[in-house]
Amino acid sequence: MAGTISWTGTLTALSSVSHTGESLGVRAQLRREYVFDAEGRRVLVPVVSGNHLRGRLRRVGEELLRDAVGYEGLLTPAAAHVLRGGGALAKSKGEPLSGSRLATLRRLVPQIGVFGGAGGGTIISGALMVGKVVPHLADTVRITGVPSKVTRFTATQLEAYTRRDDSDLHDFADVVPVESDARLEFDEDGAVRIVGGRQMQFVVETFPAGTTFSAWLTLNRPTDLELAFFVDVLAAYAAAGRLGGRGAIGHGLVRADLVPDHAPEGLPDWRAFVVEHRDEVLDALGTLT
Repeated sequence: MAGTISWTGTLTALSSVSHTGESLGVRAQLRREYVFDAEGRRVLVPVVSGNHLRGRLRRVGEELLRDAVGYEGLLTPAAAHVLRGGGALAKSKGEPLSGSRLATLRRLVPQIGVFGGAGGGTIISGALMVGKVVPHLADTVRITGVPSKVTRFTATQLEAYTRRDDSDLHDFADVVPVESDARLEFDEDGAVRIVGGRQMQFVVETFPAGTTFSAWLTLNRPTDLELAFFVDVLAAYAAAGRLGGRGAIGHGLVRADLVPDHAPEGLPDWRAFVVEHRDEVLDALGTLT
């Protein structure tokens, strides 16, 4: 065992960050929770959940493991869901995963050892604990220890998007728009044309680019293999970090500056290990069905 190790530091938004907590029709608002500000008042501030950051890191880890083991197309949907999304507790086809089978799975698959999951009729705890991602605001200084002139009233912005009705374009001129106010009209000579239609506008509340956040992560007594794996997960996340949703349209790019409380040394080559034990890894993953 490598002993407990923690990382603390900041995430800096390089593009605006969306993390929806409530949707009011076509308007999506950031997730909020109560904190006590510097004057002891209970106030609502936007905070990114630790569950979200953990999920981002889990997906990075799954991609690293997939590239190393080469299990593309070889896993059951249940096993793939555990690795990628944490799985879901469901009735197992056989005996619930426990004892030596569970120990073997943890030993062979660092993704499971670090992030845990729900599979094989069992909830599997992981070594990783993830803190909430708290923006640096005047209202959160008691939590982050970082003074700021930005308040909960000035920390966010509204971004509007338009979904265009393409019924009047050449490529879609003969297609009736779905769920719009478009209608068909017939000319005197019997020709059909589409009239009406509209653009739908969506509004999203976001943290602006340049917003900084405090974050922390802790690995509780990982094995050397799990620690080596997670160090690579953090390196991959730092190289192309994402936070929040709507990444397909440019949201959520972040720079991660997270520092360990002590430098890990003498770590094994986890890739060489899973490649050497590839057949055993695939068999162990099969127990997640």
